[in-house]
Amino acid sequence: MEKRDIDQINRKIDDGEANIYTAEEFKKLIRNDDAPGFDEVDVVTTGTCGVMSGTAAILNFMVSPPGEFIKAQNVYLNGVPAFAGPCPNEWLGEVDVILHGTAHSIDDVNYGGGFLLKEIMEGKDIDVRVESADGKVIENTITLDDINRAQIIGSRMAFKNYTAFTNPGSEEVSSIFAATPLKGNLSGLTFSGCGEINPLQNDIPHNAIKTGKKVLLNGAEAFILGDGTRSSAEKPNLMLSGDLTEMDPYYFGGFKTGQGGEIYNTVAIPIPVLNEEIYNNLLIQDKDVSIPVADIKGRHLPLAETNYYQLWKDYDLRPKYDGDACSVCDECEAEKVCPTNAFSNKRLDLSRCFGCGMCASFCSHNAFDMDTGSVDLEIDEKNVNIPIICRQSDRLRANKLSLKLKKMIKSGEFKL
Repeated sequence: MEKRDIDQINRKIDDGEANIYTAEEFKKLIRNDDAPGFDEVDVVTTGTCGVMSGTAAILNFMVSPPGEFIKAQNVYLNGVPAFAGPCPNEWLGEVDVILHGTAHSIDDVNYGGGFLLKEIMEGKDIDVRVESADGKVIENTITLDDINRAQIIGSRMAFKNYTAFTNPGSEEVSSIFAATPLKGNLSGLTFSGCGEINPLQNDIPHNAIKTGKKVLLNGAEAFILGDGTRSSAEKPNLMLSGDLTEMDPYYFGGFKTGQGGEIYNTVAIPIPVLNEEIYNNLLIQDKDVSIPVADIKGRHLPLAETNYYQLWKDYDLRPKYDGDACSVCDECEAEKVCPTNAFSNKRLDLSRCFGCGMCASFCSHNAFDMDTGSVDLEIDEKNVNIPIICRQSDRLRANKLSLKLKKMIKSGEFKL
């Protein structure tokens, strides 16, 4: 098998002679029967974006002058509980906390860690409430500038593949796998996964993606700590960590589900093409990546199987909004179901839009034009066509971060 080492690739990058492709670019060339050969590819940048529940942040900040309280017992940021620790910080006026991305505000289950961390990164004022071990209550307001240390740790990120869900029953079901309770009778399908551009899908045996390697996490340099907490040979995922203060809030944030607020992240990983096995793994396409369709009430009860080509095809990645068609409703359904709060007051903020498709599925006045597609399945020996009503992964963000990584490698800003 023909091989080359990482030093050879780095020299080509330094000399401006390296051939670097994003996964999106590379897959398009494959489909056009114009794929470059092994000798013509040095690096492919892959990416994924989606809801990643196992995300937490470790934060350190001052809440009062020293001496005002012994140590924090309970800490709330905008009403979202954070766990005080791991050290007492007695009489110092500061706290170390661990904030889970899936933690929900005590006042609003739809507001949680994902939305809070995005607001921190955007420089917004954050209300802090500390209940101390000696019975005191300290309230203050902080911003990003007041946070001394902020580290994201993702315990299970960038799953190679996942599961699609539908509801074959007669009653609607609330779940983290749907942005709103999913109606029954196979009326809609929701799914996660970026398919052919996903990092682990392109490096199935972990030939290039290894512990200690650098990646981009939400736009900032981060590191692979190892396999994730629920990683397996069939469904591998990664544990990643990076500095929150260096991240771009565009690439992460909160995502409302039927069970409250969740958190999404975007990951981009370079795959240096060191040998022909790595190259051959990069040839995988959506049509080759199968995904089970399960009953949303029983995540491990497969009903059928499809593939990522059927889910993504050339469907729209963002909606088009027609303000003139937007009628005044007593309660705007699109605003109510939008998982990232991208639509409010009859305005669509595309910088916050996730491309989930919920607005187009639920607006009763057709103010949103978005083809999210449908899937033909055989369930219980019957052929059914189920519309895709919610995506919990965002290919647009994944492609953007892959492109950013490509540019950073070419410029020397990101070293392999």
